[in-house]
Amino acid sequence: MPKVIMSIDGVVIKEIPLAKERTTLGRRPYNDIVIDHLAVSGEHAVLQMVDNEVFLEDLDSTNGTLVNGKAVKKQLLQNGDSIELGKYAIKFVSAVAGEAYPKTMLLKAGAEGRPPAPAAQSPAPAAAAAPEPGDRGAIHAAIKVLSGAAAGREVPLTKVVTTIGKPGVAVAAITRRQGGFVVAHVEGAANPVVNGTPIGAAPAVLKNGDLIELAGTQMQFVQT
Repeated sequence: MPKVIMSIDGVVIKEIPLAKERTTLGRRPYNDIVIDHLAVSGEHAVLQMVDNEVFLEDLDSTNGTLVNGKAVKKQLLQNGDSIELGKYAIKFVSAVAGEAYPKTMLLKAGAEGRPPAPAAQSPAPAAAAAPEPGDRGAIHAAIKVLSGAAAGREVPLTKVVTTIGKPGVAVAAITRRQGGFVVAHVEGAANPVVNGTPIGAAPAVLKNGDLIELAGTQMQFVQT
């Protein structure tokens, strides 16, 4: 199955399989892929799957759609093509080539398969997946929820990228890098706060015991 991999400033934040004939992209919450950025139109573009081919079509967006740096109206996507929407880079991966890319774990509020909880509730991590074979010998780290309904839950950071928060409200990405972890703002009006200080545009390096606040929920980064 083909898929797209979303990233910001080189930090992967989400992988999305293209299971539907039409996958819409835009700022409005009813899109299949919601991109919370002012440069992105409410209904910006659509990915259409015909047989085993995927076409990208711009829906007369205000700022246009770029593929590999060039503005397009409608184009057949090739494996590895990069779609640019606002500050987001979206890489297209064909069904054959997709296995080489690291998987992303999205932490959502509530039970798996249910819609995210309302903004007044806390972003609660879902159950963590088992470590991949390549994780042996890696640094062990976890996020521990300190407040809200999910207080006390601890999720090991076994993936290359773990996203936390509630899509459409506030989302941050914690990325494992050589020798440690960093946290970056993905979407939402307010940036994540680390030890009382909002992070900037660049990812912030995390240290054992750092306190993270996102959408009113406090968490602690624990590294051993």
